[in-house]
Amino acid sequence: MSVPAENRRPLKTRSKPWAQALAKALAARKISPNQISSAGLGFAALGGACLLAAAHSALFFVAAAVCVQARLLCNLMDGLVAIEGGLKSNFGDLFNEIPDRIADAIFLVCAGRAAGGIELGWACALLAVFTAYVRVFGGSLGQKQDFRGPMAKQQRMFVLTLGCIGAAIDAMLGNHMPILTIALWIIAAGSALTSALRITRIGKATLVKQ
Repeated sequence: MSVPAENRRPLKTRSKPWAQALAKALAARKISPNQISSAGLGFAALGGACLLAAAHSALFFVAAAVCVQARLLCNLMDGLVAIEGGLKSNFGDLFNEIPDRIADAIFLVCAGRAAGGIELGWACALLAVFTAYVRVFGGSLGQKQDFRGPMAKQQRMFVLTLGCIGAAIDAMLGNHMPILTIALWIIAAGSALTSALRITRIGKATLVKQ
């Protein structure tokens, strides 16, 4: 990962002592940012498998929620190890962006399948990728990349985590509330709004430059 500092997602967690300590430990062991990014994709694949298996046990929903958070931890660590740990690579930009987009799609499509609405899952995945496309497109125009929400990656994964935990509890209680479906609709609507807001900001910034 070799993302310039001005194009990094603003995260307060980066300055937390535990995050700094973990990043230093990973860097000391020469674990590269690209390896960490790949691990994040691995957690996404495992989380997707758990969602597909959730019909057999509610505990798979819990496991999927853990995988979502593990993926986010990898996303945090790859940047810290690359920038603060000084382990940037020539292919860092590719490993920073591409695995993230694949991970989003895996989680959201599989969540749609688990919720009984594969089309909704695909819609969420496409909208999630589109928000990232708009962000990067703004950067290609020479603007600072816009990581704001209301449904950026962290918010999407937070809502998905809550949806998985809620679905697990609902299943354990023997209820049949569409909790995961509701979570996916929130992600879809929020992602669409996020894309619209980012496009509007890019347009305004372009007009200011003229």
